[in-house]
Amino acid sequence: MNQDYLFNYQSHTEELVEEEVLLDTLKDEHDLYVINDEVNTFEYVIETLKKVCGHTSEQAEQCTYIIHFKGLCSVKKGSFRTLKPMMEAICERGIHAEIV
Repeated sequence: MNQDYLFNYQSHTEELVEEEVLLDTLKDEHDLYVINDEVNTFEYVIETLKKVCGHTSEQAEQCTYIIHFKGLCSVKKGSFRTLKPMMEAICERGIHAEIV
């Protein structure tokens, strides 16, 4: 096999993988999850969701109960760019959160 062909094939494949990873981080199909812990109170988590995610009292309360009983809850959907500052704000308050 021609060595130039292999080099071009590898370069093209690497570019496609990098492009796919970039597109994956930019798509609007991510979830911001809050994970349960034994430290923070219901009231604290509810207030955090209201302040950081813009939840109503009812939304925040429902999410907090789901977090408590199921272990985690998707509290917001959106682009990575939108969710990242929210995740950081939640984590700064001592609550574990992840974007998936």
